[in-house]
Amino acid sequence: MPTTGNVVLITGASSGFGALTARALADAGHTVHAGMRRTTGRNAPQVRAAADYADEHGVDLRPVELDVNSQASVDTAVARIEAEHGRIDVLIHNAGHMVTGPAEAFTPDQLAELYDVNVLSTQRVNRAALPGMRRRRAGLVVWVSSTSVKGGTPPYLAPYFAAKAAMDSLAVSYAGELARWGVETSIVVPGSFTSGTNHFAHSGRPEDTAVEAEYESRYPGLMDQVAAKLAALAPEDAPASLVSDEIARIVALPAGQRPFRVHVDPADDGSEEVSDTADRIRRDFLTRIGLADLLTVGR
Repeated sequence: MPTTGNVVLITGASSGFGALTARALADAGHTVHAGMRRTTGRNAPQVRAAADYADEHGVDLRPVELDVNSQASVDTAVARIEAEHGRIDVLIHNAGHMVTGPAEAFTPDQLAELYDVNVLSTQRVNRAALPGMRRRRAGLVVWVSSTSVKGGTPPYLAPYFAAKAAMDSLAVSYAGELARWGVETSIVVPGSFTSGTNHFAHSGRPEDTAVEAEYESRYPGLMDQVAAKLAALAPEDAPASLVSDEIARIVALPAGQRPFRVHVDPADDGSEEVSDTADRIRRDFLTRIGLADLLTVGR
């Protein structure tokens, strides 16, 4: 049967923003391929939950095996979707991982692993999915960033913040490089949602526990303090579904009318103000050097 809505691929869709977004887009009538790894192992319950949701709500939500740390896995998933539908209309970069603790206590290998999940994963998926979008001169790439890129940055989250900043920078450059191909970019910037996602609950810890203990002597209970303060800043009626609802709204907009960047930050850590300035400067600079056409999508 022909697909009536958009064909969507979202990474990291086993839980949190990813699972919520997959369901919101499926509810809106799109065919959603919810990428997750270990679909027959650890994430088998999530696969079952997605299938049950699809049956109960009469929507097209399809879990797909996709390990963003494996180019072979990514290539297989994208090829399977394109073979079935002939296209991917919307690609959503959501996969990510958080770590908490003093920066010095993380080994370089740990930082490299975090960068792999949060940044290099997007490059793997782009290299698989963008050729089809460019051939068709159409598509939308949504990047799930973080207010930590340009907003308030409490301690003990440095490796995660650095990785998200790198991903955001990559997204900004990709936007200009895809514009003449007719492929849109939208960067969605969630704030510090401390419930409704597994970021904090599943966050990694430093391997160098001796250094971590030294920092604990000077910063006792700091991460608990930060988490409590972040939770207190967010209004009680600010569920994580605000992010998935915003992504669904963006996808529903007509081609050429999607926003370059939107913030979903009930706690208001200042990121939107800084980003507005940075994005304005980018627009002004590209115009000054004769590349203003990269600010809008061509055909």
